[in-house]
Amino acid sequence: MYRVFEALDELVAIVEEARGVPMTASCVVPRGDVLELLDDVRDAIPAELDDAQDVLDHRDKLIGDARMQADKTVGDADESARTMLDDARADADRMLADAKAQADRMVQEARAHADDLVADAQAQARDLVTDAQNQYENVTGRARAEADRMIEAGKASYDRSVADGEAEQARLVSQTEVVQAAHAESARVIDGAHAESDRLRTECDEYVDGKLAEFEEFLGTTMRSVGRGRQQLRVSGVPDYAEADHRAGWRR
Repeated sequence: MYRVFEALDELVAIVEEARGVPMTASCVVPRGDVLELLDDVRDAIPAELDDAQDVLDHRDKLIGDARMQADKTVGDADESARTMLDDARADADRMLADAKAQADRMVQEARAHADDLVADAQAQARDLVTDAQNQYENVTGRARAEADRMIEAGKASYDRSVADGEAEQARLVSQTEVVQAAHAESARVIDGAHAESDRLRTECDEYVDGKLAEFEEFLGTTMRSVGRGRQQLRVSGVPDYAEADHRAGWRR
């Protein structure tokens, strides 16, 4: 770093001592000397400055990649949740429709069976009345009792069928808990995506902060070494360029 300041001092001296161009504020300087001093300045600049810029560029890339990954993860989670929710709704609607259709079919079968039983009982009663008019009262009583019993059996079977259908319908409707499970799973996936994004951002910040701290420590050590060297040069009688810097408006 000392060579940087020395080359700058020489550049200032060249410009101050250069021959001016009449009627202008410009001056004529030796191109070769100036280019040589500029090359010395460029070569004397520490390579850690380029490393610091690389660290900053890498930090920006890490942050961009983390944001893209977080957005992709959240989008995938939303799409998966919507798909699961649509599938659950479709399954619930299909099962509910099947349950209703099965219940209606069972009710219709029970009614048809009851109608058949009633028709059979009535036909049997009519046949008994026709065949046994001499025992009209006894046969009619038995036929009516048998008809009533069959009717009650048909009604009981119908009631059982309706109750079974309603129970099956209630059981299938309760399966809509799949929808709630889909909501819970989608919420879990989204929370996981946000947590992963926060973790990546934190790791990136810690990495960049560590590199900058190392660079800061290196710069501090370098500046202290330069200060000690300059102090030793002043003590040993080497001309102090601070006064020239002051005249030229430079600040170290």
